[in-house]
Amino acid sequence: MLIQEPGQSPYDLRFELLGFPVRVAWTFWAASLVFGYGLVQTLDNLLAVLSPGVLPLLLLWTACLFVSILIHELGHALAFRQNGIRASIVLYYLGGLAIPTGSYSSRGSGGLNPKQDIWVSFAGPLAQLLSAAVLGGVVVLMGYRLTVLEWMPGPFASIPGTLEGKELALDSPGLFALVTFYMFPSVLWALLNLIPVWPLDGGHIMRSSILLNGGNVVQALWVSVIVAGFMAFYGFSNGQQFLGFMFVMLGVSSYQAIDQIKGSRYG
Repeated sequence: MLIQEPGQSPYDLRFELLGFPVRVAWTFWAASLVFGYGLVQTLDNLLAVLSPGVLPLLLLWTACLFVSILIHELGHALAFRQNGIRASIVLYYLGGLAIPTGSYSSRGSGGLNPKQDIWVSFAGPLAQLLSAAVLGGVVVLMGYRLTVLEWMPGPFASIPGTLEGKELALDSPGLFALVTFYMFPSVLWALLNLIPVWPLDGGHIMRSSILLNGGNVVQALWVSVIVAGFMAFYGFSNGQQFLGFMFVMLGVSSYQAIDQIKGSRYG
């Protein structure tokens, strides 16, 4: 997800992974606790006497979200590298960023063409979904059911073989919590990012696809405005206020970008 890099802070965590500089802003940890509290409470109530408590579950949620978002951005960064572009990774309160920082070639890089941009944009959600599929596959092979799929919207609960077998929460509440906390963001965050609204990954894919077919940036931004409107309506209609407000802001941002482009042409 590419929006804008947050400001630096002495409280940021920094390390290197697979040759990519990684910075985790302190806002990432704060947002993780806020956004995950409702899910943690739900799981704590579900596990009842088997629950280790809200605080341990919050820490486990934060760790799972950290790994999931990091894998997402690592997918983008590896795709950048594949196209000869250096990248760094930043995690912050809106999720994460994979930021191009230069070229591996001394002759420089002319940037990504539309086909390359589609691959780089898709690589992040793909990495995240594959990691969720691997974990889910291991759980199913162990003879347990993926209860978390029943909590997700859409057709996930109808995936053959995933809701058969023993209940993991009864045999290992800790592992059940880990699977739930990892699968939930890894699937939903990846799919959310594939919605064709700028500047989500799906917005990049949609824009590059339109350019490849002879369209222009303004047309792509209008698609972004329309889809954002539908998503905002869906969010507010289903009591998901955060989702609704997020897509209102993204839709307004796309509309403002259209005005800026028109102003630069005729101003």
